[in-house]
Amino acid sequence: MNLEYSGREEIPTGLDTVWAFVTDPTKVATCVPDVVESTVVDARTADAVVHVSVGPVRGKLKLRITLDPDAAAHHLNMKISGGGFGSVVDVTAGADISAASAVATALDWKATVTMRGPVATVGGRVIDAQAKRVITQTFENVRTRLTGAPAQAG
Repeated sequence: MNLEYSGREEIPTGLDTVWAFVTDPTKVATCVPDVVESTVVDARTADAVVHVSVGPVRGKLKLRITLDPDAAAHHLNMKISGGGFGSVVDVTAGADISAASAVATALDWKATVTMRGPVATVGGRVIDAQAKRVITQTFENVRTRLTGAPAQAG
């Protein structure tokens, strides 16, 4: 099963602060929802164990998160790959990071998710809803960690 997502997130803090955060694998790994544990492998890589509950499929996935930042272009590529309980998940994502204003930073992002095994058999709508929840919560966690406050409903 293949899914694609994209969006724009604005975080009310400066570009340099956001860039330093999103290029740190320790900080990125701790923003993923339902992380049971995370370990930094090197300056660009972290391993994480994540609890997954999608329909009747429940278990833990072991994931490797690899960051590939291009500081000159303010572009970040990220790959998340791994599996567990007979399932395999691969995420390829990229984000252009720019100043949205004098006091906010924009992340224009795209992601492709590929799943195989039991997790892919649950059904498109269930997986899509869960993926959107994970994406929303991840960005909310980044925003909260950087600003100390969740996004305002608007």
